[in-house]
Amino acid sequence: METLMIQALRFDSNGLIPAIVQDVDTHQVLMVAYMNAESLRLTLETKETWFWSRSRKELWHKGETSGNIQQVTEIQVDCDADTLLIRVHPAGPACHTGEQTCFYRTISGE
Repeated sequence: METLMIQALRFDSNGLIPAIVQDVDTHQVLMVAYMNAESLRLTLETKETWFWSRSRKELWHKGETSGNIQQVTEIQVDCDADTLLIRVHPAGPACHTGEQTCFYRTISGE
């Protein structure tokens, strides 16, 4: 497996990169969030997920208030170096609604 340096990542014009968070054991996609260089650095340093809140315009540590931290086991990058896949051991639900995953609803075509 090839390894990339952070400098090789393609952050968007706002300095952000999408991060897909996946349960390492179940392979369930838990959430999608955005990271900037600082949140990625903190994630690598602490082995827990940190993100950039686009609405609040601030860093946030997943689980800081809920206790539902995500212990990082691996971070992969896609072929274009513009999306991250973060594999975690979740300590509880990923969604702020209390659902295990943020993807708990389906769309009807009707």
